[in-house]
Amino acid sequence: MGAPLASRVAAVVAVMVFAAVSPASAFPTDLPPGVPPFPNPWAAFQNLSGCHMGEERQGLAGLKDYLSHFGYLPQPPPSSPFSDAFDQDLEAAIATYQRNFGLNATGSLDPTTVAQMVSPRCGVADVINGTSTMTRPSSADPHGRHLYAYFPGAPTWPPFRRDLKYAITATSATSIDRSTLSDVFARAFSRWAAATNLRFTETASESDADITIGFYAGSHGDGEPFDGPLGTLAHAFSPTDGRLHLDAAEAWVAGSDASRASSPGAVDMESVAVHEIGHLLGLGHSSVPDAIMYPTIRTGARKVDLEADDVQGIQSLYGSNPNFKGVTPTSPATSNREMDGGAAAGLRPDSVFVGVVAAVGLLLAP
Repeated sequence: MGAPLASRVAAVVAVMVFAAVSPASAFPTDLPPGVPPFPNPWAAFQNLSGCHMGEERQGLAGLKDYLSHFGYLPQPPPSSPFSDAFDQDLEAAIATYQRNFGLNATGSLDPTTVAQMVSPRCGVADVINGTSTMTRPSSADPHGRHLYAYFPGAPTWPPFRRDLKYAITATSATSIDRSTLSDVFARAFSRWAAATNLRFTETASESDADITIGFYAGSHGDGEPFDGPLGTLAHAFSPTDGRLHLDAAEAWVAGSDASRASSPGAVDMESVAVHEIGHLLGLGHSSVPDAIMYPTIRTGARKVDLEADDVQGIQSLYGSNPNFKGVTPTSPATSNREMDGGAAAGLRPDSVFVGVVAAVGLLLAP
């Protein structure tokens, strides 16, 4: 994915995938379920719907780049870039993608698969070093209901670093004031602290911080350039790198209700932050749609509460907080307000948080 070699294992881009949740009257109603009714970097994939093995169609090379970015295909050598041929490698990559997202694993580009792919998403890869991080059933649940995952080697913050400091270091590219940002990230970190023995404190000194948070646009020096509104929203790096980057081009909403934002591409910052922090602590993506560490989220949605899958995963790494009272089961229709406006827009309820990640984004997304 272009990350520096030293960060290849420790870094995961968290890219978060989003689909619109504004009122149906604001958008066309004849789009396939889950397809954002506004442009994003992957909107051209909609032209590939129905494509299958043996075909050659313009745009398949771009789809291969997409799948390579998220780990489903190896990167080609510069001398032999991807072609527009629908070959066996692409069919296998699509089938793996479909299994990860609970779709019918045909290996063909059916409308449901394309709808999932064009949703803005988290940049943490779903497949790392040839191994999918999203389809591993935990030993505690062979039926696969708990599908949290770790990065290769399961990196964590060491036992002597349980009090972690974070600094918000790059804010010139966003108009959101520092006080609001501090509030958003304090809440996001507190979600993970509540379930574990980790503690997080904001510091004004970058040199004193274990974790740094910043807003960037386009290429910003880590080998993982942002792509403008939607697409990849943020990325984070696994322990103990500590970097969390957000795309400054997004219509971020902080301190107010993203579902009531005027922009159809509004993204709830706290939801993205919680996902990316999961990556910073060592969690990969989950196949559980309600989990924070699921790779996608709707635009306009708020998804900030850890689910059982997230809690089991993070406590397996860091132990539990004796004061943690567990998660509260909620109705799928109201959980984390994912469905606010979603039914009216006719969009899929599982078009939840890439990078983002991805990621996370992530996860969200790396």
